[in-house]
Parts: sequence; C-alpha cells; structure tokens
Amino acid sequence: MKQVFGVVVQPGTTRDQKKTGWRIYKPHFKQVDCIGCRACHRCCPDGAVYRIDKKKFDSDMDACKGCGICAEMCPVDDIEMVLEGKPDEDNS
Repeated sequence: MKQVFGVVVQPGTTRDQKKTGWRIYKPHFKQVDCIGCRACHRCCPDGAVYRIDKKKFDSDMDACKGCGICAEMCPVDDIEMVLEGKPDEDNS
C-alpha cells in the first residue's frame, strides 16, 4: 500500500490556543511494532506528534485534538485511540 501525503506548510494553532477540552479520544502509542516510518508525525494536522527515538513517538496532549489521523495512518497499527479519562482518572 502506497501512502500519499498532501503538503502542509505549518501545523495548526492548537498548541497556542489549547482547544483540547472537547477531545473524547487520545492516541496511545504502544511502541511495540513501530517501524519508524514517521507517518503519524507527518500527517498530524496540529504537529502534536513528536519523535522520542528512532522508533518511538508520542504526542503533545496540549496540542492534540484527538482526531485519530495518526492512528489511521499507522501502517502497523501501533497507535490506538483510547477514551480520554477525566483529569482525576489520568493521575491515578
């Protein structure tokens, strides 16, 4: 399967405006089967996905809107969208 990406000059401004309060799902990077293709990083409309290591990625939750494009574009399904918990649940 050939992946074709459009041209995005700059990511969106979600990081500056922090409009993430309506997010229902958030990406969970399993970091098990990642092949380092950077598809998640390249297709994120808000620039929320960043590289930790050659085959490890994560997302900036202040910028992520929870659109799920990164999970859809991952060729090895190493990203899953999980239900966003309440702030109390995330800290436990």
